[in-house]
Amino acid sequence: MIAALAQPVQAQGRDAILVGEVSQHEVLVRQGFTGTQLLLYGAIIDPASRRSDGDYDIVVILRGPTEAIQIREKQRFAGIWINAENTSFRSVPSFYALASSAPVRSMVDQRTAAIYEFGLDYLQLSPTGSIDQEQYDRFTLGLVDLRQRMGLFQQNEGGVSITEDVLYQARIDLPSNVVVGRYVAETFAIRDGRVIASASSEVQVRKEGFDRVVAEQSQRNAFAYGLLAVALSVFMGWAAGRLFALV
Repeated sequence: MIAALAQPVQAQGRDAILVGEVSQHEVLVRQGFTGTQLLLYGAIIDPASRRSDGDYDIVVILRGPTEAIQIREKQRFAGIWINAENTSFRSVPSFYALASSAPVRSMVDQRTAAIYEFGLDYLQLSPTGSIDQEQYDRFTLGLVDLRQRMGLFQQNEGGVSITEDVLYQARIDLPSNVVVGRYVAETFAIRDGRVIASASSEVQVRKEGFDRVVAEQSQRNAFAYGLLAVALSVFMGWAAGRLFALV
């Protein structure tokens, strides 16, 4: 495992200093990849001593690359399901996982939670075009529910353990269907309803082996890749037809 040292932390005056790390700086997605688990850990200390007074909470967030997506709502009409309303979002995290030492609502107010996106209820998804609040809430709830069932959105309030008022750790599962790219692991120390320190680390998720070659070619030579995919589908259909004709 490669430990990624945190970037410079933010602290003011006599506030505690946060040092955060992540167990793996690089995750390789090979054929047969079934997922992995990351350990986010570190320490919080007082500038005047080696330990803090322990009166703080910790929130860790692992966020994947953002992407633009379109959501369609289906409705039942005359016994069949048809596409109804739809909306688009500009910046949906491909992966989002939060773990905290206590429930978010007991640590900060809603305004602070919204600013730092502490939890699935506070994600800023940036819809395109005009959309009323009721429609936005409906589509957002549907998107969050879908990605939770896929394992791509996670929230574990109580998932951070703090040892001896200094060391903290949290484990976050990366499923097999994660998107490749740059992931950011953020850690926040909270006291008296405000963020007193933060730290961040990076994790690179990338494909390896044959999967990497296929992914790169699909991006660099999209037209040729599309033609090859169509030709392969036609060939497989023809081969299956011939096989069944001989049986």
